[in-house]
Amino acid sequence: MADAPITPDLLTVPRREALAADGRVNLVGMTRDEMRSALIDAGTPEKQARMRVGQVWQWIYEKGVRDFAAMTNLAKPYRAMLEERFVVAIPEVTNRSVSADGTRKYLVRIAGGHEVEVVYIPEEDRGTLCISSQVGCTLTCSFCHTGTQKLVRNLTAGEIVGQILVARDDLGEWPVPGQPKNETRLLSNIVLMGMGEPLYNFENVRDAMKIAMDPEGISLSRRRITLSTSGVVPEIARTATEIGCQLAVSFHATTDEVRDTLVPINRRWPIAELIEALRAYPKASNSERITFEYVMLDGINDSDADARRLIKLIKGIPAKINLIPFNEWPGAPYKRSPWNRIEAFADIIYKAGYAAPIRTPRGEDIMAACGQLKSATERQRKSRAEIAAEAGL
Repeated sequence: MADAPITPDLLTVPRREALAADGRVNLVGMTRDEMRSALIDAGTPEKQARMRVGQVWQWIYEKGVRDFAAMTNLAKPYRAMLEERFVVAIPEVTNRSVSADGTRKYLVRIAGGHEVEVVYIPEEDRGTLCISSQVGCTLTCSFCHTGTQKLVRNLTAGEIVGQILVARDDLGEWPVPGQPKNETRLLSNIVLMGMGEPLYNFENVRDAMKIAMDPEGISLSRRRITLSTSGVVPEIARTATEIGCQLAVSFHATTDEVRDTLVPINRRWPIAELIEALRAYPKASNSERITFEYVMLDGINDSDADARRLIKLIKGIPAKINLIPFNEWPGAPYKRSPWNRIEAFADIIYKAGYAAPIRTPRGEDIMAACGQLKSATERQRKSRAEIAAEAGL
């Protein structure tokens, strides 16, 4: 049995402590109820509070405005009060990289000087933002570069939704005053597949996604949000009932022996328990299939026998299988399966009646591909340690 996971309450910076240097409270990441309470505490009459929340909410999340002085449908004295008591703050972009294929990677700094990575992937029919839920990761999946970075803490709801605002800033996706509204969504989809395990930070992830789905703001459909978990079984059903988004599972192996190594959380919740939870998933249907993510590792999990076991395991679950060519990183202990092996694996699954798309690697030249994320400060820290070791210090 693996050690018990670090619980979210030990890692999360409480939302009410998300203060600016001058002591003002950040409105980004508050639920509507929390914002209402904060405005009432600041002197807003209770009868006006709901209306004021709606006004401020639209300025922040629909129009992208961060300056209270520009919130022109609020009286000047009220704007002055907001300026005195609150801020609209998002993570700071410290580095922006653009891949040859158009993928954008942002290194963003949050409270405490910690950094996380965010990736925007443009495609012909969509634009997908891959966001992080933790600084580092507690899962130590052996094929994942992100998993080699020690977990520092959970992100707050504001830091999670702030990543969406950062990307919309960079994409120029806020409405321009006086011009017709552009209905084209450059950022049309969100995947919680960045740094961290979202279900170890459930409440903050839930609140951030509720903000993203709110129709009077960012207004993304729940079907355009996918949460990826490595298998935190007790929280899986809550994902359906409290968030309602699409579910993806980092599966990657068909036996407990192999999955224990690739995805160590399997030692706590082995394949049989995970599959049982997925069979009971409230939203699973032919129109809302569970995605099984399966990284293709040469000689490890890519045999015909693995493909047949996978089919047997997921029988009866509305599902599709995303086959992910392994994205190599310096020092990685695995190699990518040969392309003909990946195609043979996909063919077996397809003939069994399941969709088995092979994910096209994106952003590899800027280390932005699946499993490659790791903050620059951590990479730099490791580099210094290696240099010292080589020098005999």
